[in-house]
Amino acid sequence: MASVLSMGTNFPAEVSAKVFNLVRGKSSLAKMAPEEPIAFTGTDVFTFNYDNEVSVVGENLPKENGGLTVAPVTIKPVKIEYGARVSDEFMHASDEKRLEIMQAFIEGFARKAARGLDIMAMHGYNPKAGTASAVIGTNHLDSKSQEVVQAQGNLDLAIPTALTQLGDFEVNGVVMSRVAANTLASLTADNAPLYPELKWGGQPEALNGLRCDINTTVSKNAKVVGYVGDWEAFRWGYARDIEIKVIEYGNPDNDANAGDLAGHNQVYLRGEAYIGWGILSNQAFARIVTEAL
Repeated sequence: MASVLSMGTNFPAEVSAKVFNLVRGKSSLAKMAPEEPIAFTGTDVFTFNYDNEVSVVGENLPKENGGLTVAPVTIKPVKIEYGARVSDEFMHASDEKRLEIMQAFIEGFARKAARGLDIMAMHGYNPKAGTASAVIGTNHLDSKSQEVVQAQGNLDLAIPTALTQLGDFEVNGVVMSRVAANTLASLTADNAPLYPELKWGGQPEALNGLRCDINTTVSKNAKVVGYVGDWEAFRWGYARDIEIKVIEYGNPDNDANAGDLAGHNQVYLRGEAYIGWGILSNQAFARIVTEAL
């Protein structure tokens, strides 16, 4: 039988808060877009597309239909998990030591969950497999964005091109790969670096006044250089608190070579979470790639 340790019950509230702070700190998408509550059964976000501008109505003249398209975007959470076997000495440690170990595991899981959010919502991949997930389908930026093809490192040329494609959407942030950032850092004019804040792996909060973040999750699809767009059109959140399970028996990782936990003096730590995200408009983002996807 597994004993279940749930955030907010067995752990102090400050531990739960720390977990979500870690997620925001390690995910580019979470940094660009604030977390929102997501219902376990899914959340509908209604988007309103106004077909025209407002019209001037003269005295005694008829009003006109401006046109309106209402389209719901459903944010449905997907389940993610991460587990590992540890020595059953964990079960015999003091309460303080067990809490210390669990906090360390939770922090590690939070970082993996953060990277997972990026990899899933950017590329539609199962993060562990590194291949397209049928569960995610087309709900990712590599599918729901406009494409700008530029050589690696030419973000300074690609972003102005993207601006012309995003129409009335605001451009309020760029997320780029580390390779692209390093290439930008090497660009010079009159022997002076164009982007000195990127030298030596710098992590500036903004470039040319535009919010930015640099992350290796971008290059999980090797063709992708970065994303630019209106991050108000990206929504994400957790459907429930992160759950940590301590499993004492059986073969919970389905590893035929590892055998039964009790027979090997082991227990299994598993973290689970439900994360959902939605892209409100395909026109709000541009993906910058080295070749067409």
